[in-house]
Formats: sequence, structure tokens, C-alpha cells
Amino acid sequence: MAAALASASIVFKDDKVYSQKLVHGAVTLFKFAREKKGRYSGDGSAAAQFYNSSSYWDEFVWGGAWMYFATGNNSYLDLVTNPEIVRNAGAFWGGPDYGVLSWDNKLAGAQVLLTRLRLFLSPGYPYEEILRTFHNQTNIIMCSYLPFFTSFNRTKGGLIKLNHGRPQPLQYVVNAAFLATLYSDYLEAVGTPGWYCGPNFYSTDVMRDFAKTQIDYILGENPRKMSYIVGFSNHFPKQVHHRGASIPNNKVKYNCKQGWKWRDSKKPNPNVMIGAMVAGPDTLDNFHDIRTNYNYTEPTLAGNAGLVAALVGLSGKRKTTNIDRNTIFSSVPPMFPISPPPPSPWKP
Repeated sequence: MAAALASASIVFKDDKVYSQKLVHGAVTLFKFAREKKGRYSGDGSAAAQFYNSSSYWDEFVWGGAWMYFATGNNSYLDLVTNPEIVRNAGAFWGGPDYGVLSWDNKLAGAQVLLTRLRLFLSPGYPYEEILRTFHNQTNIIMCSYLPFFTSFNRTKGGLIKLNHGRPQPLQYVVNAAFLATLYSDYLEAVGTPGWYCGPNFYSTDVMRDFAKTQIDYILGENPRKMSYIVGFSNHFPKQVHHRGASIPNNKVKYNCKQGWKWRDSKKPNPNVMIGAMVAGPDTLDNFHDIRTNYNYTEPTLAGNAGLVAALVGLSGKRKTTNIDRNTIFSSVPPMFPISPPPPSPWKP
């Protein structure tokens, strides 16, 4: 939440009063999180059944990065480059889900975000060592997305299995597509044509091609010729697992249990959730359009956020839309002492 408020303060920076309210809220929330460390789903809470948090250290890196960009306060940059915090967040090691940006783990996003700081502002000592680590790990993550490597398998139809065959794959795929597109933009903005995966050099176009193939799969270029975006094309899910979509708008109020009859109905949803991305197919590219099976038909805010971000990143004419290099750093003070003005012209 602190990251959301902090980033929004940058978006609305031209409205100074509102932007400062957002910053104040972000500072207050982040301070609370630092003082009250713990997982919201710990101690057997009900949240653990559906949205169990595996860790909060990645949140400190993700939130701290946005707090630094929103405030320019170096204490946040000190925090996100603290080796102990970075190590606890898992930035120095791999694991099966390393490089997967999700609602539960923001580390991959934080690494890309802080790589932007290194590429564009190059803060130097004492931040360089950890920022260089983030940069190197970002390169490794981008390598892991490519079909030339074996970090993640793919379905026969070409969908990358970022969650290793577990259900609801698309929310992770769109996030990876977004990160790949964004990182390619960062590299091109600083005049870097690509990156290395071991001894092999790949152009930024390879990252964008990865993103495009994954989004195209979601839009319908898959074995079922089905769009997983509701309302896009003629063949899309009709039984989306969503109360608002499945309960008729007949001016009758239904309580929670009364809504179950609409959940269990075999009919298409009476309300079409145009633009919603469902959970997605299984590892065999199969999809069951059944409302009661949320592993196929459930839309999520996390998934649609990544989808919109990826679509924005891939839109526009290639090579003509330059990334905004400066706005995100508008609150960051100069990294180095400002050069003194030139001396007055010499007069004999």
C-alpha cells in the first residue's frame, strides 16, 4: 500500500496538495510496516487459506524503492541497499520461483525498478555494490524468460510456465511480459542494444518478442484459438468466476449464500466483464469454461494490472516512443555536488 501511494504521488505530482497527501499516507504506512514487522497471514489467519504471504522482506525493498523516488529521502535508499534486508528478500539466491513477479513477491519488480536508478542516475558509492547486484540479477531474470534456457518450461502452445504447472498461470505471465518490455525500454533509453546471458549477447528485441508472444497467446494465438480476455474476439470465457458478473442485475439484493445458485448455474454470465483476464489454461493448454472452477475462470486485480501494463508497454510505434527518463526522479536530489558556475569573463 505504501508503494502504491508513493508511486501515485509521482503520477499526480502536478497537483501538489494531493501529491503531498499521498506522500504523507505512504510515509505513515511504511513507518507502521517497519515498526510492526510480520505477515498479515500469519498465526493461522483466514487470509492464509487464499492469499498466504510467504514473506514481507520483498515488500520492504519494493516499498522502500518507491518511497525513495517519491520523497528523495536517502534513508529509504539506505534501506533498500542494506545487504541484510536484500539477503532476507532473496535477492542473492535463486529458487524455483525466482524472477516471478506476483502479488506475493515483488522482488523481481523491485530489482528492475532499482536497475533503472543505476542506469539513469548511477548513484555510485555506497550504493553501487547492491545496485549492481540488482542489475545483474535483472539480466539473469530476463535470461530465464527466454526459450533458450530451462528455468521455466513451456506448454506445447508456447505459454511459459512461470508457476511450474500450478493453476492460474496468466497473472504471472503478464507480469513477466511487462517487466521484459520495461527493461528493454530502459536499456534502449541509455543506448544499450541488449544484454548478456552468459557468453551470448541478445538484443532488446528478443525481450520484446518474448513479451509479444506471451500476450498474443492470451489474446487468442493458442491451440484453442481462444481469447482469455473477456469480450475480446468472438471466442472468450462466458462463465467468469465473479459475483458481479454472474448475479443478474434485477434490483434484488442477494446475500452471500443466495448468490451460490448463480455461481452453480450452467448458463453464461448475465453481465459481461469486458476486459477481465481469467486465470487461464492448464499445462496442456486446456481450458474449462466452468464458473465453479476458479482455477480456470477467476479474474484478479493483480492479473489485470499486469495485463494493462504489458499492453501499454507493447503499444505505440517501435523506436519512436521514448521512455520518460526524468519524472520518476523529480523528487530525488542531485546525486553529486552541483558544479560551481563558470568564472566571469577575464577583463584586462
